[in-house]
Amino acid sequence: MKHICILASPQALASSMAIPLEMISAADTIFRLRHQPGHRRRHRSISLQIVAEDTQNMTVSGGMVIKPACQLADTGPSDLIFVPALWGNPRAAVMQHNATVTWLAQQYSQGATICSVGSGSYFPAAAGLLDDKPATTHWRYFDDFEQRYPRIKLQRKRFITHQDRLYCTGSVNAVRDVMLHFVEQLFDGSTADEVARHFTHELKRSYESLLLAVDQQDTHHDELIIKVQEWLQKHYQRDIRMRELATSFGLNSRSFNRRFRQAANKTPVEYLQEVRINQARELLKHSNLSIAEIAFSVGYQDVSYFTGLFRRLHDVTPNAYRRLVRTKLFNVGNPSPSTR
Repeated sequence: MKHICILASPQALASSMAIPLEMISAADTIFRLRHQPGHRRRHRSISLQIVAEDTQNMTVSGGMVIKPACQLADTGPSDLIFVPALWGNPRAAVMQHNATVTWLAQQYSQGATICSVGSGSYFPAAAGLLDDKPATTHWRYFDDFEQRYPRIKLQRKRFITHQDRLYCTGSVNAVRDVMLHFVEQLFDGSTADEVARHFTHELKRSYESLLLAVDQQDTHHDELIIKVQEWLQKHYQRDIRMRELATSFGLNSRSFNRRFRQAANKTPVEYLQEVRINQARELLKHSNLSIAEIAFSVGYQDVSYFTGLFRRLHDVTPNAYRRLVRTKLFNVGNPSPSTR
């Protein structure tokens, strides 16, 4: 049983509470439908509830009335906690809710993962949990946050930060990306893909959510290389020459390759190949484009080279991959006649 809590407070933005609640609930439903009783893979059981310092009806920002299911003192150890974004002065909200700050520190010490949304990062910051760690918050409070919590490594150019079970998002919109990461951890990748199709308009995962999908030891904080990766994510379809790319970012080829490998644990060419092949996988799964059209759309004019690269990275040809994932999608997604 995974115990997931969504923290409520009168200053909370309702949307920053609703998005995690709805996306995890949807993932749970999707996973249950795909793994009916009798399936070899047992369903992951979760407990999802809204918690607060007391269980009285609470009116949050925007006028929505919420009835917390449990007070903090009775929640027990949690696996995952969402701290909502705050409307108004976040420092004042923290000062009014010392019990919440204490509770977060206790939960974290017991192994909980904590994800704060926007200015909600003031709560784990006040608890001292973000000291000496990267973090972000709503842009409006950058200066105040940095002044009040000088030990925190504020990341002004990142919408999502994470280290040691502590996640921060810089906006409510970024919550969707981090939620796809959590859905994949709690359930599986195919469930995360299905949730993404329901809750986001993009065919592909964003750059931020791709960063979250890698192991912690593979993440980095080299801002220049992050900018290079972001550029490659946006322009992977182009005819890219790494020497010219290095120059455009103010580096010579040798320094560019060394710095990229040190930060990302792979060469720029290897990274670009992975980006292109990941996009190709999505097209193979969700489009009817031919292999040649897919190869061209992700930046490869030589179909044979594309096929060989795909097979080297995934041990199957693009056609075989398409047959495999299409079979899984249709077999899992379509109810049998007896259940209609």
